[in-house]
Amino acid sequence: MQPNYSDCFSASIFLYTKLSGSGYRLLKTVLISFLLLLFSSESFAQQRYLDSLFSVDVATYTYAEKPDENLALDVYTPQNDQDSQRPLLLYVHGGGFSGGQRDSEVNRQFCHQVAQRGYVAVSMSYTLTMKGQSFSCDQPTPNKIETFRQAANDIARATQFLISQRSELGIDTTRIVLAGSSAGAEAILHAAYWPETRLAGDTRLLSEDFRYAGLISMAGALVSLDWITEETAIPSQFFHGTCDNLVPYGEAPHHYCTVGEPGYMPLFGAEAITAKLRELGKSYYLHTVCGGRHEWAGRPKANNLAEITDFLYRDVLQQKFRQLHIVQSFGQEPCSEYPEFNYCE
Repeated sequence: MQPNYSDCFSASIFLYTKLSGSGYRLLKTVLISFLLLLFSSESFAQQRYLDSLFSVDVATYTYAEKPDENLALDVYTPQNDQDSQRPLLLYVHGGGFSGGQRDSEVNRQFCHQVAQRGYVAVSMSYTLTMKGQSFSCDQPTPNKIETFRQAANDIARATQFLISQRSELGIDTTRIVLAGSSAGAEAILHAAYWPETRLAGDTRLLSEDFRYAGLISMAGALVSLDWITEETAIPSQFFHGTCDNLVPYGEAPHHYCTVGEPGYMPLFGAEAITAKLRELGKSYYLHTVCGGRHEWAGRPKANNLAEITDFLYRDVLQQKFRQLHIVQSFGQEPCSEYPEFNYCE
């Protein structure tokens, strides 16, 4: 008899929550390693959404025509797949809103691996409003907020386009998940939670009752937690380093600007957002890297695919309720210039 993957995973999480008391203390690295080894074991039968099963086709579409540029997206679909109601992952690249590419090698590889598992994966371009400019403490806060709004608005446009092509692409529009790194993570968080970003002037891009099925934020943050309510909260996965010097892990100013600087803008990172979700009794999956800096905006796409596909399958598709906190430490020295967290001691 083959072991049941779901039962093994549930038992492991139950053990973790019992060991940790409140459920939010340190999960030992050896247990993380055991779980990831368990997830990838060849003793389990291959399963759609968890295992690589398909070859992949790639096609490029223009989703928005603007005066200065046309915005495109690449669609990765499972080859020779007959399912016409597939979940979709929409990925938004990083780059400080001034650079980055939807079709960089690491982004192509990430989307390819997601599509191999039976999802439709999409990587999109968006308006780089900060191109040739600083996005640090010398950039006035209103410009930063407008940059978040415009990028999130492009995500709404891309989503609108994908919904219009649902039959051709074979997607289930109730299971669209956002993912993003760094600037892309900031963009998806605002696209998911800031209602204003779904409007283009007086035109509504997405219906009022539209909800993304989930999100995956790699070093992202929000300007307000007030948008996260019992009605708007969605299953969310976060990867973030506690010593991120650009986008705060907890609650702190963007780029750690000081009061009085033009770009001083308080933000709420992964730790603060998951605290709000926990308060609301909503599902979340937080991967904390003790001592990790902003390089963790890109690493999960290559290093944590098992966790990402596990979240997509269990938290989004199966709608399992989990409040999971994985703490990873590489033995780095504490970052004295940033807040410390007791689970990193």
